[in-house]
Amino acid sequence: MADISWQKPKHQEKPKRTERLKFLTAGLLILAAVLYLLISGTMQGARYFITVEELLQDHAYHGQTLRISGAVDGDTIDYDSENAVIQFEIVNIPSAYDDLATALREALRDERASRLKVTVEDAAMPDLLQHEAQAILTGALSADGVFQATELLLKCPSRFEESTGPEGLSKIPEHQ
Repeated sequence: MADISWQKPKHQEKPKRTERLKFLTAGLLILAAVLYLLISGTMQGARYFITVEELLQDHAYHGQTLRISGAVDGDTIDYDSENAVIQFEIVNIPSAYDDLATALREALRDERASRLKVTVEDAAMPDLLQHEAQAILTGALSADGVFQATELLLKCPSRFEESTGPEGLSKIPEHQ
């Protein structure tokens, strides 16, 4: 007759303490890596754009694809409809302001404010590209000092400014 034993085979024994420690360590390393990626991604995306002044002062930004913001100088807007090329200048907007419309106006009046030439190729002329609009551009600064934009977003705060009418009532001004 066969000998029956009630002992567990060796391969079914409880894992040793060192094996559990290895799995716990590996799990913690994976968790730490995921947390690092989440935090670093959040920190990079936390800043929506940089200013014209920051771009011009820090040479590390040159040649990199990034997003910048500035006030559009309406006197410099030039559109070549045959080649679909828009050229204009933006002016540095101060980082601290209460009212965007006032900040844009004051930035354009400041003769000492940093300026940057911008070129946008293969683009139709947007209606909101006008004097005192806020431009948010994605692109890179070329070697000749011109920002080559691949994406152009515009905010026109004067459209949303409230003004007081003759009866003292607040109204939205009409624009073309």
